[in-house]
Amino acid sequence: MTPDDLGTSIEEAVGQMLMIGFRGDVLDGDIAAILRDIQPGGVVLFDYDLPSKGEVVRNITSPQQLRALTSALQDIAPYFIAVDAEGGYVNRLKNKYGFTVSVPSAQALGRKSLGRTKKVADALARELKDVGINWNFAPVVDVNIDPKSPAIGAIERSFSDVPRTVVAHASAFVKAHRERQVIPTLKHFPGHGSAAGDTHLGVTDVTETYRHTKELLPYQKFIQKGYEDPIITAHIVNRKLDKSGRPATLSHDIMTKLLRYEMGFDGVVISDDMQMGAIVEAYGLTEAVVEAIKSGVDMILLANQIGKYNIGQVYDVKNAIVQAVADGVVGEDRICESFNRIQRLKQRFGI
Repeated sequence: MTPDDLGTSIEEAVGQMLMIGFRGDVLDGDIAAILRDIQPGGVVLFDYDLPSKGEVVRNITSPQQLRALTSALQDIAPYFIAVDAEGGYVNRLKNKYGFTVSVPSAQALGRKSLGRTKKVADALARELKDVGINWNFAPVVDVNIDPKSPAIGAIERSFSDVPRTVVAHASAFVKAHRERQVIPTLKHFPGHGSAAGDTHLGVTDVTETYRHTKELLPYQKFIQKGYEDPIITAHIVNRKLDKSGRPATLSHDIMTKLLRYEMGFDGVVISDDMQMGAIVEAYGLTEAVVEAIKSGVDMILLANQIGKYNIGQVYDVKNAIVQAVADGVVGEDRICESFNRIQRLKQRFGI
């Protein structure tokens, strides 16, 4: 199958595979022009601009402002509009901006009843929907193997060190979001809970700490029950799963052989931010993006939150993917697979 069979061009199909972050709490002309040029599948919003350490306004300052921004975005195209709203330390809809729902950390929720998790997740999903956000990068299903793991355990992002407890609370979270027509997301595949390093900063190897049975179990349970919402990748190196030592996001063994063939997942796989240290320190951005798509990743996340802010990189990335198809490095059928999964997801959630 080619994109023409789907009634679209390679350029349009590749655009749908991108999710991008940008600056500004209103949709200014320059950003609107870029969105019309790139035609991305979606955008990701933040409340704090990391490159400027908060000096430049990002995307979220109040519920009223956010409704206006998401409405302006949807006037351009039917976008996925995503945020990280896990609860605890990772939440973009903070009370200080006027949002009313307080979500405890996953760790705190994991110690309480499933009913409480469902109630909190429902209130969160309702608020997300009310301000025009249709995709939440949550829940985290990393198992708390190392409580001191800087990106997971140390900041209370895991529900539990018991995989079945993780599954139970994550299931309540997912169900609440689905009922409110907000897309939930499992992360970070194939498991980040044992990582002694932080992939935001650099390459992190979990080969010796990874607990295969425990860390894959949440994904196995969800997929066995028919889970078809998105999964976010981890940029960790795990030589037990990929002998070559490629980060999971760039690994065909992990993303296609394990997740697609062995585990049977056919939903959207979205990369963690491709501008994170674990990727850009070891690979060029455009090279890594092409490798991620070859590995089986459907959507490329370019948050423009790490390092120097450079919105122009989205052009470099899109052009690199289109060129990779023209050169035969990436097959048209690989692009069609992703495009189909993305469109199915949009249709399921009425986007």
